[in-house]
Amino acid sequence: MKRLFIFRSPTELASLAPAALVAVLTFAAAAPDAVAQSRPHAPESVSASEYARAEQFLFWNAEKLTSGATVAPRWVDANRFWYRNQVFGGHEFIMVDAAARTRAPAFDHDRLSAALSEASDESHEATDLPFDEFEFNDSGGIRFWTDTHERWDCDLGAYRCTGPDSVAQATHEIGYSGGGRAVFSRDENLWVRDTDTDEERQLSTDGEPHWGYGVAPEGCCSEISNRRSGFKPPPVAEWSPDGRRIATHRYNEQDVESLHLLETATGRPILHSYRYALPGDSIVPTWELYVFDAETGSSVKADYDPVPGYFGSADTTWHATQWAPAGDRLWFSHHSRDFKNQTLVEVDAETGAARKVIVESGDTWVELNQLRTPYNWRVLDNGSEFVWFSEREGWGHLYLHDLATGEMKNRITQGSWLVVQLLAVDEGARQVYFTAVGREPGRDPYYHHLYRASLDGGGVTLLSPEDMHHQVTASPDGRHFVDTYSTRATAPVTVLRDRTGRAVMMIEQADIGPLLEAGWEPPVRFSAKARDGVTDVYGYLWLPPRMEEGTVYPVIDYVYPGPQIGPIRTPGFTTGPRGQGHAFAQLGFITFAVDAMGTPYRSKAFHESYYGDMRDNGIPDHVSALKALALRYPIDIDRVGIFGHSGGGFSSMDAMLTFPDFFKVAVSGAGNHDQRGYHFPWGEKYHGLLERNPDGTDSFDSQANQNIASNLKGKLLLHYGSLDDNVHPNMTLLVADALMEANKTFDMLVFPNRNHGYAREPYLIRRTWDYFIEHLMGAEPPVDYQIVQP
Repeated sequence: MKRLFIFRSPTELASLAPAALVAVLTFAAAAPDAVAQSRPHAPESVSASEYARAEQFLFWNAEKLTSGATVAPRWVDANRFWYRNQVFGGHEFIMVDAAARTRAPAFDHDRLSAALSEASDESHEATDLPFDEFEFNDSGGIRFWTDTHERWDCDLGAYRCTGPDSVAQATHEIGYSGGGRAVFSRDENLWVRDTDTDEERQLSTDGEPHWGYGVAPEGCCSEISNRRSGFKPPPVAEWSPDGRRIATHRYNEQDVESLHLLETATGRPILHSYRYALPGDSIVPTWELYVFDAETGSSVKADYDPVPGYFGSADTTWHATQWAPAGDRLWFSHHSRDFKNQTLVEVDAETGAARKVIVESGDTWVELNQLRTPYNWRVLDNGSEFVWFSEREGWGHLYLHDLATGEMKNRITQGSWLVVQLLAVDEGARQVYFTAVGREPGRDPYYHHLYRASLDGGGVTLLSPEDMHHQVTASPDGRHFVDTYSTRATAPVTVLRDRTGRAVMMIEQADIGPLLEAGWEPPVRFSAKARDGVTDVYGYLWLPPRMEEGTVYPVIDYVYPGPQIGPIRTPGFTTGPRGQGHAFAQLGFITFAVDAMGTPYRSKAFHESYYGDMRDNGIPDHVSALKALALRYPIDIDRVGIFGHSGGGFSSMDAMLTFPDFFKVAVSGAGNHDQRGYHFPWGEKYHGLLERNPDGTDSFDSQANQNIASNLKGKLLLHYGSLDDNVHPNMTLLVADALMEANKTFDMLVFPNRNHGYAREPYLIRRTWDYFIEHLMGAEPPVDYQIVQP
């Protein structure tokens, strides 16, 4: 048997050039029968020390072994931004002036920690300040809210801090970028606040319960969680450039039916009810666009029929509205209920007169960004043209259209590759800046790169030459680009680029040395054939350290089916990959993740491959890829487990029922096992509108896991949170009831009073490890090992 060649020495890993390292990590034994006679890796028990070794690679521990790996710019103005920088032992705040090409601490961390310690009678360290973000106050100092929700103001001249006070953080406001005003929603009406005097003024007066102005919808995905925590979401609203007008929606959920959850409590449980429309409902939320004058209080409603709602604040102005520079016109886009149409609408801000600029239609869903948001359209300041994203030719590209007629003027981009995000437009130079994937021959088709193209067609220029994944954000004026580039095997580098793509400034060069010294190894990138034997699918394998020749290892498939995103999320460096691959490798498993057909970043046909058949979940591609990889890697194809959360809970259960002889163990969490019980836009977008048949069945029966529960053969652990206001527990309980009816043995965990976000709780992580150790590896886990999250 050929030996799988993998470096084990952190020093050897660190010394390799990126290209050489990738080549080493993708090398594997090629003989098809290399592992045919191998023995299974099956220890009698797994020790607490092995769990401890795996625990050090959970994201909250692994992150501490890196420095400078993440830069998330928070722009103060067109030139300056700050970011919170992870450093060994804590964090710091850095300010960058892109015009002056300077990088410095945002303030003196030592003096601030001393001032805060003195004022609060508590000890604070310079690298462990009790806040993650801040804002500049009117006096030039900073204001922040601590983790315990206390507000402090600190003078950065004298370094004196005052506080705490009881003023809550105004998460529910949207301030005008020019200062002086903020808008919020209260009691279903829209209000403005003078940020200098705190004087409030009510703009609307006719808001009614469940039919309010600027309100965040109650439907998916956190209504009850917000109520219980006291969090007030910001309004759905957007200021005009001059700060005079506010675009918002009036959101109607009055006749939408409710869902209900029970909060566990001493004595009587507490009932929570919230409006939540389901596929096939005759009444779903709708919204209408309004424009308010912040100075006079007058308002106008757009002369346009109500349109269907969507998820959270993603209905109207959060990402789908644009003002004209003069504030006299605005544009918004919306989808039809079945998502087969996307429409751009122009509204006169004074009269409310509205007209459709363009309507794009398709046979399946029509999107303005494969990642759903933010939308890739932009009306140019010249008032006569707009850039529009379309997949009309099979790939997502940008097109220039005439604003008056809606007619296409020319293609801005074209070819067998995908535009990911429209970042900026330079109208003077007639150039557009964007990120895209799949354009560069010979490179990983999932690597994002920064590009420039002519608005008038052609002339696409690569601005990020490094053969790595580039995470790019633009300054508000589109003159600067913050670019963090890396691979799964190489430490991130963050630079500032100008419009030519030139790296004009180094911002961060990450240090992952301590992580390598701890034994961290990057996953192996692979490509394999999908179910059709033709299409390539890409993924990663996390391999156990110290693998023994002649031994095959159980494999755990981490699944998230999409279609809005896949399980891998990024091909760049990360200490917190989905699926706990590094931790499972330490426990003796090979972990597998693949972006199967039905996930984004590829062609339209690839993305919509299982439209109308949501039970597909891309699982046939998982099976075909694993079978192929078992010929190249020491995978025990007879011991395949699978797990996932949310959509991954749905698809991991589906895998066990659809391929019961292939998948032997599953841990399925918070699954939307039947889209008839999930928020209406989801199933109606990806499965089609619900159609009822004369015999009482409907078009959604084919995707419901409970309908094939009798197929279960392997070991199954179901779990859910009892206050999940995103994916309601009812769907898991339907599956459990069907399993009982079929006399199937399974296990279940209930997380009391948890919402949808419990997937990374230490207790669940440990129980998931235990389940796979016991039922997939065939070993005994340590008794009641306790994982500690800092």
